[in-house]
Amino acid sequence: MTVGTSVTKRPFQGERIVIHTSLGFDATCESFRRLLGDSSFPDLAELSRSPITQAEFENQVQARFVGESGFMLFAEFDHGAWLAKFGLERRSVRWIFGNPLIAITMIQYDVTAGLFAPVEMLITEDTDHAGTTVVYVRPSSLMVIEDNPPLLSAARALDAKCETLMARALGVEG
Repeated sequence: MTVGTSVTKRPFQGERIVIHTSLGFDATCESFRRLLGDSSFPDLAELSRSPITQAEFENQVQARFVGESGFMLFAEFDHGAWLAKFGLERRSVRWIFGNPLIAITMIQYDVTAGLFAPVEMLITEDTDHAGTTVVYVRPSSLMVIEDNPPLLSAARALDAKCETLMARALGVEG
């Protein structure tokens, strides 16, 4: 049996957003938690498998999972828990947040947009414990959007929603 396989490599460049705040680590995390809803990938998968219409799915996602920011927290990885084993006494969490109702606005134009929606964010306590740094990558900077105006428009809308989340949680602009 012959299997046909091809590999294509397309370089791209992401735009990393780094925000420093004088807020402590706990206050920073709490500020985001107040704005994000809470869900998990298994929760959404279970809802997706239920015999409901698209409209019912959208209504339930909005009612059950989405926070006032329009996003939900899907997963949290506590890097700080294991960093201490290597002598790094810093709290650091990686969060995955998003909304399938936002993701579909991009994925409908290019399924590979699913690589970058949901969004990932790293929240790290500064070495002097006097502040916190938040890092994420602007979603539109990761997507291959040439010759795809609807994807570009949807990705830029996600960028704006991320910027609004940062502004509301941390009091920063753009």
